[in-house]
Formats: sequence, structure tokens, C-alpha cells
Amino acid sequence: MNSKPFPQQTAEYHGKVRDVYYIENELLVMIASNRISAFDVILPSPIPFKGQVLNQIASYMLQKTVDICPNWLLSTPAPNVAIGKKCIPFKIEMVVRGNLVGHAWRTYQAGGRELCGVNLPDGMIENDFFPSPIITPSTKASEGHDEDISKEEIFKQGLASAEDWAILEKYTLALFARGKEIAAKQGLILVDTKYEFGKIGDTIYLMDEIHTPDSSRYFYSDGFEERQAKKEKQKQLSKEFVREWLIENNFMGKEGQTVPNMSDEWIDTISKRYIELYEKVIGAPFKPAEKSDDETYDLVCEALKKLHA
Repeated sequence: MNSKPFPQQTAEYHGKVRDVYYIENELLVMIASNRISAFDVILPSPIPFKGQVLNQIASYMLQKTVDICPNWLLSTPAPNVAIGKKCIPFKIEMVVRGNLVGHAWRTYQAGGRELCGVNLPDGMIENDFFPSPIITPSTKASEGHDEDISKEEIFKQGLASAEDWAILEKYTLALFARGKEIAAKQGLILVDTKYEFGKIGDTIYLMDEIHTPDSSRYFYSDGFEERQAKKEKQKQLSKEFVREWLIENNFMGKEGQTVPNMSDEWIDTISKRYIELYEKVIGAPFKPAEKSDDETYDLVCEALKKLHA
């Protein structure tokens, strides 16, 4: 985003969706861009207001879960910017699933009855609730695709100790339960999501975004049972509709495949879907408030000054 570094900036990192700036090895400035990715590929066209939607939902959800576990967030100085504590991240993502959808369903449909060392019951259909939520971790790849991993393999590779895993598991299930509770009040079902954690000293912190359309899937609860009984598609709010569009256009991020062209109309549709999810999840109207790069830079500098005061 910025052509000039922030005060005391020591490094920067540009991810698929976020740009991260390290301040004195203690703080992170995380800027949620309007870029959109699917199948671990950045799509060619940015989505208006997406960064603001992601940042504001994540900020709202982090505030609503602070009693469950400590989190990294300290300040949100601009609509698409969060500043927080720099943690040493676990190189795993805690994926938690309440329903048989997406990657889990594709595995199940292909005959798989185990995912990340977790046994999946027989006789389920797409979108059914699991008897209780399951955790199916993945490795956090710096490049390419994240890979499924079992708890046993996590211990074997030294990605987390048994002691840390117990805390990660406890936090993950409690956060998911809170997310489902918040969603239910808005007539939604939080279907699946992922959490990222890190450490400062011996303390485990929740990092990054939570319960956003990029990291989560939501169904509308109204009519869910009827649609299930008829084996109809569920009405959902998530990024899955973008993945489905890509699959229909023969793109799944595999070698030799080309990302399909995104029309202006399709980009506008995606933007509206993100805004719809914001309004449904938060229960308040979305107020577009994008800032110029210069304005954002100044707001971040002002916030950093206060945090260092």
C-alpha cells in the first residue's frame, strides 16, 4: 500500500489478501486489501470494499470473544487497518467444522471417511451437521496449497506440543461456539471457520481475522431443515460462491488452468455479497468509508504514536 515505510518499520510482508508491516519487532500493521483469492490463487480483479468488510467484521468478532482468549488486536485506525501485537505464529490453521461442506464434503463424496485423523460418520449428506464440531487442522503454507494434517502428525513434526495443543483445541471449540451463538442471533448458522494462533512468551494469542467471509462459511438458518430434507442447496453467505463459479469455469488452481475473466457485473455481485454478509453478521448497515493511501498512512502513523506513548 504505502510507498514510504511507517515509523520504526523493520520489515514487510505481502500475502494473498493482506499486507503486513512489522514495527520494531513488537507490533504488526495489517492492511486488508480488496484483493480476493481462491484455491490459493489471487484473482485478477480487486473487489470494492472487501478490505473494509473483512477488517471491520474481524475487529467486531475479536472484541466479542476477548473473554475466551487473549487476542492480538490493539487498534483499528482506518476502515481496512488493524494494529496489534506481533506473535510467533503456530504453523498450523485450526479449521473447525460444524457441517459436512466444502473440502470435507468433497473428501466424503469421494469415499473418504477420515479427515485429518478424525473419523466421519457414515450416512451423511452434504451440509448435514456433525454430531459435534470437528477440528481438521491444516499446515500454513507460505507458498502454494495448505495441506491437511492430523493431531498426531502435528506432534511428530513439532508444530505444537501436546500442552499447547490442548489449549488450541479448547480455544478453537469455545470460539466456534461463540461464533455460532452470535450468528444464530442474526438468523445465520456458522458452518465452518479457521483460527490462527501465536505465542508471546508462554501465552497463546488468537491472531489475524476471525468469522469473516474469507475464513468462514455461513448458512441462513431459516428454511435450513426443509432444504436439507429435500436435498436442496443451502442458501449461504461465504466466499464459496466464488469457488463454485471458478469450478464451473474449469479453474481449481491446478497447473495449466487459467483464471476465468471477471466481468464488471460479476465483481459488483461479489462486492454486494460481502456487504450483505457484513450487514447480516453485524446486524447494522454497512457504511463505505474507504480512505486514500495517504490518509490511511497518516492514520496509522497517528495510532502508532499513541501506542508508543
